[in-house]
Amino acid sequence: MSRPRIFTRPARLAAILPYAWLLALFLTPFLFIIRMSLSMTAVAQPPYAPVFDITAGWSAVIEALGQLSGDNFALLISDSLYLFAGLRSLTVAAVSTALLLLIGYPVAYAMTRLSRRWQPIALMLVVVPFWTSFLIRVYAWINILQKDGLLNGALRAFHVIETPLAWLATDTAMYLGIVYSYLPFMILPLYAAMEKMDASLIEAAADLGCSRLKAFWLVTLPLSRPGIGAGALLCFIPVVGEFVIPDLLAGSDRLMIGQTVWLEFFTNRDWSVASAMAVVLLVLLIGPLLMYEKMQRRALERGA
Repeated sequence: MSRPRIFTRPARLAAILPYAWLLALFLTPFLFIIRMSLSMTAVAQPPYAPVFDITAGWSAVIEALGQLSGDNFALLISDSLYLFAGLRSLTVAAVSTALLLLIGYPVAYAMTRLSRRWQPIALMLVVVPFWTSFLIRVYAWINILQKDGLLNGALRAFHVIETPLAWLATDTAMYLGIVYSYLPFMILPLYAAMEKMDASLIEAAADLGCSRLKAFWLVTLPLSRPGIGAGALLCFIPVVGEFVIPDLLAGSDRLMIGQTVWLEFFTNRDWSVASAMAVVLLVLLIGPLLMYEKMQRRALERGA
């Protein structure tokens, strides 16, 4: 009797395809970015040197490898412009993630308390903003926050203010735009985590004498930690490299790392420094991803 073949050709293909996708669309472009980050700026096309010419032979490639340098990374550490841009990006991302959690957690919690009939409608309302272009939604905030916009008009109509306030080109406008744009990314993982909870656990906690607040603190919050971690990562990582919202809504006196990379690429044409910033940003963001993956593995081991 022949043993069944576990790894058939379709199964092997399904296992290989994700790695091929990552190799073609992530690792290969990232290797080009690393190469540019180790190159030097040059007045040429492309605007960096050395350029690897495979047709010139293996000796030319070896010579080009010897010309690579880490001066761009040293510049990022020594220049206060890049240091402040990185620190500002991390600060904005941390504050934005905290605001998103404070707003998104009650919304997701309330959605799980709705009847089965209304939960799909609530989910649709959360996803509706994705039906509109991201750029158009940010430009809509410009119209809302400008001096003669909807916000100042409403505040003056209710006699909250007498003269229009300057909302645009401020950190307040930037945080409003970030929270509005990324709120669904926080709500959806939280909802998915809390929707799986067994309601009988809350009832058991109440039978044991826990108040609603204590039951939430001891039962609901710990069980929703996977959703908190996933939502925080889904918001923190893209906000660190955010370009559109700070560029359109925040002031130009303090740049984030996404704006700095754009200026280096398209204004200064310093592709080498911009690539070095992209590499450092990716290395910094790998840490939270590894921490979350380790927490998930521990949770699965405890569950097993």
